[in-house]
Amino acid sequence: MKTPFPSQSTPRDVLFRELEAAREHDVDWRGGRLGIYTHFGGDDVLEVAKDASRMYFSENALGPSAFPSLKRFEEEVVAWTLDLMNGSGDSVGSITSGGTESIFLAVKTARDWARATRPHIERPVAVVPRSAHPAFNKAGHFLDVDIRRVPLGAGFRADVDAMAAAIDHDTVMLVGSAPQFAHGVFDPIESLGRLAIERDLWLHVDACVGGFIAPFVRRLGRPVPPFGFEVEGVRSISADLHKYGFTPKGASTVLFRDREARRHQVFEFDEWSRGHYASPTFAGTRPGGPIAGAWAVLRYLGEAGYVRIAGEIMGAVDRLCDGIRAIEGLELLAEPPVTILCYTSRDGLDINAVARAMTQRGWFVTRGAEPPCIHMGMLTLTHVPVVDDYLTDLAAAVADVRAGKVTATSEAVTYGA
Repeated sequence: MKTPFPSQSTPRDVLFRELEAAREHDVDWRGGRLGIYTHFGGDDVLEVAKDASRMYFSENALGPSAFPSLKRFEEEVVAWTLDLMNGSGDSVGSITSGGTESIFLAVKTARDWARATRPHIERPVAVVPRSAHPAFNKAGHFLDVDIRRVPLGAGFRADVDAMAAAIDHDTVMLVGSAPQFAHGVFDPIESLGRLAIERDLWLHVDACVGGFIAPFVRRLGRPVPPFGFEVEGVRSISADLHKYGFTPKGASTVLFRDREARRHQVFEFDEWSRGHYASPTFAGTRPGGPIAGAWAVLRYLGEAGYVRIAGEIMGAVDRLCDGIRAIEGLELLAEPPVTILCYTSRDGLDINAVARAMTQRGWFVTRGAEPPCIHMGMLTLTHVPVVDDYLTDLAAAVADVRAGKVTATSEAVTYGA
């Protein structure tokens, strides 16, 4: 469709009325009707994030000499994140635009490490569980790295023996998740770490979901398996700030065990009339707002604030799990160690029909494909007040399906566009 460029300026009040009207059919995420795409740590946290981001709306982190404040903010946010991940004084990292860029940079760094240490390998291979995020394949596509996916083992976790069997002379990288998004469980990172050491391979831990919730859930006394740099063999970690850090989008971190790895992360170029060019991330221009917003929110909440929020969210997770178990015909895929909750059906109950019935009741329902299930996304504070409403509607939805009032949808299971 051809649309001409606006010929005249539009008054501010007209613009904002149109913006407000445009989102009329968007999901009511503030009402807890959405389990993905948004993360909420309270109105006060949201305002801190907005205000700090607005202060640095025009600044560009590509120029640390021009904006040393952003350099300081990034270094401090990375240092605080490394502390959560049990990094050492030699550990380093960067703020990125999101989990996909963090994963991209981890794959790029592992590839270039392999080029330096194993020059005989023409096309490197990363061995990953089937549940690993599609961003690994996206990175592999752009970086000429083959991503070899391996079927899962018991409890939907990475099958370490099967991954070991998939390693060949071109393999340079292993991947585990903490937790993986598809089922919400942690891969056996300690076992993967031993395998990485034994075969001298790069192990990346995708903690994009868990990085800023799992450490605080652990502080509540709940069992969370080791997944950070305390695990020998882990060389890099991705952890999203804009998920359970509750910072402005888009902000993530990519972290490395030691400074030696960083030289494989940075892109440098000298054959340019402007002079030497160096960039640690994929982007050139890097908006200052998300960096300043991340720094402000982490400072504002501190450990006490994150532990409080983790406690409230996990309380909602517990109530949802109990309620789902109590509905005949439903069962959890796995006990959720943190905040991703998935459930399926048994006894002939069609879980896709249940999903459709819940959609008809105004819930934004996402589904999982292997096995068919309802995937509740990543629970946040918006879900705490609506647990009872959700369970009431879920029980009614199951009853409608059993009565034949609602049948299954044939739509494909998708995530993203």
